[in-house]
Amino acid sequence: MTPPPASTGKRAGDSAIDDEPLLPEFSAGGHGGGGASVSGAVFNVSTSIVGAGIMSIPAAMRVLGVVPALFLIAAVAALADVSVEFMLRYTGWAAGSKKQAPSYAGIMGDAFGRAGAAVLNVFIAFTTTGTLVVYLIIIGDVMSGSAGGGDEHAGVLQELFGPQWWTGRQFVLLVTAVFLLLPLVLRRRVDSLRFTSAISILLAVVFMLISLGIALYALFKGTATMPRMLPDFSRLSSPFELFTAVPVIVVAFTFHFNVHPIRAELSKTSDMKTAVRISLVLCAAIYAAVGFFGYLLFGDATMADVLANFDRSSGAGVPQALNDAARLSYALHLVLVFPLLLFSLRVNVDELLFPGRRPLAADTRRFVSLTVVLMAVLYALAIAIPSIWTLFEYSGSTFAVTISLIFPGAIVLRDVHGIAKRKDKALAATMIVLAVVTSSIAIASNIMSSISDKVRGGDVSSR
Repeated sequence: MTPPPASTGKRAGDSAIDDEPLLPEFSAGGHGGGGASVSGAVFNVSTSIVGAGIMSIPAAMRVLGVVPALFLIAAVAALADVSVEFMLRYTGWAAGSKKQAPSYAGIMGDAFGRAGAAVLNVFIAFTTTGTLVVYLIIIGDVMSGSAGGGDEHAGVLQELFGPQWWTGRQFVLLVTAVFLLLPLVLRRRVDSLRFTSAISILLAVVFMLISLGIALYALFKGTATMPRMLPDFSRLSSPFELFTAVPVIVVAFTFHFNVHPIRAELSKTSDMKTAVRISLVLCAAIYAAVGFFGYLLFGDATMADVLANFDRSSGAGVPQALNDAARLSYALHLVLVFPLLLFSLRVNVDELLFPGRRPLAADTRRFVSLTVVLMAVLYALAIAIPSIWTLFEYSGSTFAVTISLIFPGAIVLRDVHGIAKRKDKALAATMIVLAVVTSSIAIASNIMSSISDKVRGGDVSSR
């Protein structure tokens, strides 16, 4: 097999570049070079990272304690950087050998054949579908309220106007899907979303600042207590419960399915590594701040979805309007994140259903039809399922961990082009072992916790 031109370490008109021998400036076959800037890529990557996962960071900090949680955030961010570097390293070879646009499925197919690419497509489809449904559920909870488990949370619209037919979840989500989301998801280039991505990151920062303000106010009023620095094992059913926080953090840094679409539109595709590292540092800082201030504010009452804490009341004596501002800022953030994830869902479903067809963006009928069908399915799932946070936790232990850590490591261990060094294979093997062990323990702990909850519930009901 003839390697792509990038393997020589040279570009047309340039001298040899020893430190980037495997990452071509432009992809083989004329792909890439779309004219997008590094700043636009940073906004799009950061938006892909900061999604609904941030809502569970305070709860993860409650389980782990501040110091271990901050360490875990930094460690997962570092592993995400390594895994993306592995993906980019093999991108030029896969695209050059098959004369196709670079993609995550492409490098998986290059390493493991069509079956490998199809498995990745399925995993990404399940992950993005679950995440997008969670986005819609959160938007519905914020605007129309939620009820479940004996707790009722009024939405912003119901607080302002009372229960009306047009403040109900079905109508609000329909209007959101048709008038806000559909115009954004019908855009065919990822780079066209750079401005909405910039706004979404700004809104995430606004949410962080509001959380900071409320937490500091509560601290000065004496209604907040300093968070625990280390885990309190007396509050855990088992020490293994600590591992349940790992998938939560991994989900929060799972953005690998958007790496290639964003990279393809950069003026210099080699700038993708820089954009990813800037984004990871930015998002890790946002996660650390939101996790700390959320935990500081709500303490041991911090819920799996911290927005629910704002919904019922911060208990800090601040105006409810400030709590509503926190909820609305993040709901709007999710609206602007939604198109980036749907982009990946649409591409992977298309690759599964229509392999070998011309690019999706070039086929208007297929593009529009698939988009509308996916939006309808997501809307129906968000209406039918009141809450999928438990499913989201399990998907984090399986699909997200596999996409972000196991598959990139497997590509390096497979090393079909013989370009991996010994230290690369050692690091890849370590990533896979860590992912499998921590995820297995987290899944087992979640199952045991669910069983024990049912047993306790049965004991209580029999009395």
